[in-house]
Amino acid sequence: MLHRLTGRTSHGVETIVRDDSPFLLTRGYDFGARIWRRARPGARSAPMRLLGDEAALVRGAEGIDLFYDESRIARHGAMPAIVQETLFGHGSVHSLDGDAHRHRKATFVAVAYEDEQVARLTPWLEREWARERDAWLDGGTRSAYDAAVRAFGRAIMGWAGLPGTPAAKTRWAARLAQIVDGFGAPYSPAYLAATANRMWSDRHAQRLIEAVRAGTLAAPEGTALALWAAHRSADGTLLPARTAGIELQNSIRPMIAAARFVAFAAKQLHDHPDWRARIAAETAERQALVSGALATRFAQEVRRTGLFVPMLPGRALTDIEIDGVRVPKGGRVVLDILGTDTDEQSWAHAHRFAPERFTDVTDHEEVKTFIPQGGADVASGHRCPGEKLVVAGLTAAIAVLSDPRLRVLDEGLAVNRRRLPTKPASGGRVRAAGSGRGCPFH
Repeated sequence: MLHRLTGRTSHGVETIVRDDSPFLLTRGYDFGARIWRRARPGARSAPMRLLGDEAALVRGAEGIDLFYDESRIARHGAMPAIVQETLFGHGSVHSLDGDAHRHRKATFVAVAYEDEQVARLTPWLEREWARERDAWLDGGTRSAYDAAVRAFGRAIMGWAGLPGTPAAKTRWAARLAQIVDGFGAPYSPAYLAATANRMWSDRHAQRLIEAVRAGTLAAPEGTALALWAAHRSADGTLLPARTAGIELQNSIRPMIAAARFVAFAAKQLHDHPDWRARIAAETAERQALVSGALATRFAQEVRRTGLFVPMLPGRALTDIEIDGVRVPKGGRVVLDILGTDTDEQSWAHAHRFAPERFTDVTDHEEVKTFIPQGGADVASGHRCPGEKLVVAGLTAAIAVLSDPRLRVLDEGLAVNRRRLPTKPASGGRVRAAGSGRGCPFH
C-alpha cells in the first residue's frame, strides 16, 4: 500500500513513498542516504513514512534547531519500545521531556559533566589502559574493541564508586557492551542476549542502590553510585531503586559503548601511520596517555566519522514544516546524526578523515553540527553529559594504540554498514610489533 506524504520535490511534485521502516533494518547506516535521494541536493529535510506515521528526516543546523525545540518536538514515545527498553531501560531520562527531563538531567550533569569528574576519571584511565598495553606487549591477542570494553569498564566502574574485583567489573562491562551490540537487531539471538543481560544488569544495579540506602554499602561522596542512591524526584520522593539503578547504568554505559569508537580509531591509525607516529611522539614527550592535543583531535575526528548512532527520533507536538516538508502533529521528526556530522554544507571535505580540522576547536560543544552523542545544550537538552569522559577515554586508547611497540593488523578492518550498531569486523586486532604470524611457538 502506498502512503501519500506532503513533502514536495524541487519540481513541486508531491512525493509518494512506501513505509520506510524496513529499510532501516536492511540499509543500516545507508538508510539516510536512501532517504536524501528523494529530496533536492542540499535539502535540510526529506519526507518519509516511519512505522506508519508521516515523518521527516532532518539534518544540519536547521534540523538541530527543530529537533531540540521542546515546544515542537517531544522525545517521549518516539523511540520504539524494543530499543528504549533494551538500550536505555524502562523509565530512563531518555524518555522524559520538559521539567521532568531537566530535573533528572541535573543529576547526570553533576555525575559526569563537570571538569572535576573528568579529572577524577583520568588516573583510572591511565592505569587501566597501561594494563591493556602491557598485556599486548606480553603476547596478548585481544582486539582493540575487547581491550576497550575491559579498560573502559574497569575505569568507569571504579570512578562511579561501584564495588567488586577487577574481574567482576570486567564481566559486567562485557554484559553492558553486549546490550549495546544486540539492541539494534530485534528478534535475533543477539537481541535476546541483550534482553537477558539488561534484566541481569537491572537487578544488580537495583541491589547496589538498595544496599547504599540501607547503609550496608558505602558510596564515596560525589560518585555516580552516591548521587543516584540519593536522587529525589521533583516532588521530593526518592527515585525508585530500580529506576535509580537504570540511571546508574546510563551513567557508565556510554563509556563502555565508546569501545566501538576505539575499534574505528584502530582502523584509522592503521590507515594514517603519519598521525600514529605523531601521537606516539606526543605521548612519549608528555609521559601521559590521557588528553594529548594530537590524540584529542584524532579522537574528535573518529567520533565525527565513526558509524555510531545514525539517527534519533522525535514526535511532532504541532504541525511542522521544514524546508518544504510538512509533518502533522503526532508525526515523526528524525534527526540524521551521521548525515549532520558528515554534511557537506557544514564541513569542508566532509567525507575525508582529517583530524586537523579540530586544531583550533577548544570546546567541541560550540560546533553546532558536531553531534556524535546528541546536540543542543547538555543541561536542558538531550546531549550526552558523558562526552568529556568519552573523549578522555578515547585519547588514552589512541595513545596506547599509537605505541610503536604495537601494531594494528591488516585483517578484519572492513565495516558492515548494514549492521546497527557496527564496527570493524575484527574490532581492530592488535599484536606486539615483531610477533609475526606463523611463528610455531605463538
